[in-house]
Amino acid sequence: MPEHEQGSAALAPHIPNRHIMRWVVAALLVLLLLGWLQGLAFNQALDWPTIGQYFLNYDVLAGLGRTLLITAVSIVVAVVLGALLATMRLSDNPVLRGLAWLYVWFFRSIPLLVLLVLTFNLSLLWPTIDIGIPYGPVFVSVNTQELINPMVAAIVTFSLQQAAYTSEVLRASIQSVPAGQREAAVALGMTRTRTMMKIVFPQAFRVALPPIANDTINLLKSTSLVAFIAVPDLMYSVQQIYSSNFRIVPLLIVATLWYMIVVSILSVGQYFIERALRSSPSRVGRRTIEADPVLPDSATPDDIAAERTADAGTTPKENRA
Repeated sequence: MPEHEQGSAALAPHIPNRHIMRWVVAALLVLLLLGWLQGLAFNQALDWPTIGQYFLNYDVLAGLGRTLLITAVSIVVAVVLGALLATMRLSDNPVLRGLAWLYVWFFRSIPLLVLLVLTFNLSLLWPTIDIGIPYGPVFVSVNTQELINPMVAAIVTFSLQQAAYTSEVLRASIQSVPAGQREAAVALGMTRTRTMMKIVFPQAFRVALPPIANDTINLLKSTSLVAFIAVPDLMYSVQQIYSSNFRIVPLLIVATLWYMIVVSILSVGQYFIERALRSSPSRVGRRTIEADPVLPDSATPDDIAAERTADAGTTPKENRA
């Protein structure tokens, strides 16, 4: 090929692919979405005036508050208990490892609804809860039916089961921290507890945050199961309303909209927390160490000060001024 043809071929502009089918599929999906939204907007069965009437209803808002309370308390207890279980799973003590494994196996094996109903009816198994010495005197005895009301049963159930899943997330996150950092901490004389609290857990938390946030969202939606034991949460509140006025679909839409709003807020919060954690290593603990200038052994302190101020762009006289 002649040289002028080679040069023109090299300078030929690149023509990108049009991807016509990609745009056709995208247009079809947009049309389907618009048709679905139109069907929702003009569907008489939805009864939008009823939805607007009960969206800010007192009972609905009170049920939403209980849903948020159950979710918040359960996830906090689950994270604390999960961290303890994860530490036990990684312990050198075989008894602690075995007990933690047994806990995780037990609570992951039972369906959530079954565990919820069992906890609510715990008084059928143990009418009283006694605290004392085994086969000895009893110091405290509490009536189980009075202690385990529906709200307590819901919080205990969600906390215990979620702790089993959270412990596995934290265990995997702790194991993702390089072993060399633990060895360096031991070389510096740090105890195992201090190493876990100051070095391992802060790094493991960055890895564990996304799955724990997802578990929090799933836990929020799973709280609708507490309606089976008559906890007046969001789902139970709308059930009570539509059982009296028979507006089933509009009231379910009200509950759906509130769940979507709360999940959206949690998702946005998760995004900003993850972004802050991703950028924090470049800002937190960042320190510039400047080496002293290389000077001859005969240099005086005034020579060293003059060299440093010269690197900074000033003279000793300017500094004194």
